[in-house]
Amino acid sequence: MILLVMINEISASSFNQSKFCPTPAWNPFGITFTNETILGQYPFALFINTNNTIYTVNQEKKQILMWNNNSSNPNKVVNVNFDESLSIFVTNNGDIYYDSGDSNGRVDKLISNTNSSVNVMNVDSECSGLFIDINDTLYCSMIFDHKIVKRWLNDSEMITTTVAGTGISGYASNELSYPRGIFVDLNFDLYVADCDNNRIQLFKSGELNGITIVGRGSSNDIISLFCPSGIVLDADKNLFSVDQWNHRIIRSGSNHIQCIIGCSGQGSQSNQLSLPITLSFDIYGNIFILDHSNQRI
Repeated sequence: MILLVMINEISASSFNQSKFCPTPAWNPFGITFTNETILGQYPFALFINTNNTIYTVNQEKKQILMWNNNSSNPNKVVNVNFDESLSIFVTNNGDIYYDSGDSNGRVDKLISNTNSSVNVMNVDSECSGLFIDINDTLYCSMIFDHKIVKRWLNDSEMITTTVAGTGISGYASNELSYPRGIFVDLNFDLYVADCDNNRIQLFKSGELNGITIVGRGSSNDIISLFCPSGIVLDADKNLFSVDQWNHRIIRSGSNHIQCIIGCSGQGSQSNQLSLPITLSFDIYGNIFILDHSNQRI
């Protein structure tokens, strides 16, 4: 299988949103980019920016790792203060926002080209997903509080607003249950990997009631999800979902849904995944997957 892709970077975004041909395909056999030796045990976070710099977190050593210029080893390692970190997001100016763990109760920013961090959001739960939209609004997916909160970064007061979920685990259209990865598009519509409800929810801008677009309760519930954990949209709003407990990647659009990676079941072979957490595109449309239980990308 050959990857067919036309590259289309959305200039306002710091991450890659490729524009693919109508029927793209990816090689089902992956190449191990890095493994436990560098990542440490059971990694969670992954981000690739439009300069093709790859970011992840070593939980054991409390480090943020960065690769650029096609390096096989990290070009930069920064020691940071967190209990554990489940997610990261990097802006165009190189600032790195990272979940600082449940015990610290905050999101921190590692200031670009420094080793200095500052607190940018106070939360009562680990952020299993972070996202910054084109209006400089920071979103946190509060996995154990069953809601998504946001804060405008240009406001001197650290005031957060709930944009999805009620704070109580539930299945109703205005509820979430252990939400994970999040994505906000150019219309400020919010997509949520609603893990425990086995669905992907779309919250239109300003709406507190979500629409199920993939998984349990959706109109095209052809492929069942089992705890989706990560989501990315391409330039045409096709949705790439990490179907964690089914150990695979699902691609879905307005008239299609299909498994594209890890379709043969759980394992450690090059065409298999084991409890993948999240994914990210590089500038060429290649998919990088944080393969959690195999402790590799």
